[in-house]
This record gives sequence, C-alpha cells and structure tokens, in this order.
Amino acid sequence: MRMKRIDTINVIPFIDIMLVLLVMVLTTATFIRTGLIPVDLPEAKGTAAEHKPSELKLTIEKDGALILGEEKTPITLAEFEQKVTEGGKEMTVVLYSDKEAAFQNFVGVMDVLKRLGHEQLYIVTDKQK
Repeated sequence: MRMKRIDTINVIPFIDIMLVLLVMVLTTATFIRTGLIPVDLPEAKGTAAEHKPSELKLTIEKDGALILGEEKTPITLAEFEQKVTEGGKEMTVVLYSDKEAAFQNFVGVMDVLKRLGHEQLYIVTDKQK
C-alpha cells in the first residue's frame, strides 16, 4: 500500500483560532483599560493605614502669577521651592499652565523641580478638538 504524500498544510483552522484569540485579547485589554472588570476584593479585620503621597497643585496664570492649590494662594518661586522641599520626593506636583502664559514662567518651575531632583510631575492639558 502506497502512502499519499502531503504537500500542503490547511491553514484555515489556524487562522480561525488566531482570530478568536485576537478577539479575546482585544476585549480583555479594553476592559482592563477602562476598569470594567469587577474585582471582589478580600476583607481583613486589621487594615494598615493607606499611605497616599501628597499632591501639590500649582497653576501658572496668564499674567505669570503662581497660584498654589485650591485655595488660590499666590506664591513666589522661592516659596514653591520650599513647599516641594517640605513635601519630599514622594509628593506629586500637578501643574496647570495657561497657554497664554510666558514660557519663562514654565521654565522657572521646571528649573526648581530639576534642581531639587524631583521627578513626580503631572502637566494637565485639555484634549485637542
């Protein structure tokens, strides 16, 4: 009895499997990205205090004034440097800068952060329309 030689490979089942896997990965990635996967966390009687690094909000207004926090306290660069030093490297600096503000004001803030070796910085922007 003579064996038939197989010259080709049927790739259709392989493509079907790959498409199913692709759909599963994309769906899971979308859920993880938007936080839609519900997680039921375990409970414990004794809980440790949650450590949240502090946050310092700084606003550079159109006229170049530096405003600290929600209470809208005007400060100087020296006072900002002191606040960052007091907060330590764990503190996050959130920077809001008016697009009409002089670039020099932004550079002054960045210079203070660079000199102190502070790397926790968020710059808040609007989405482009």
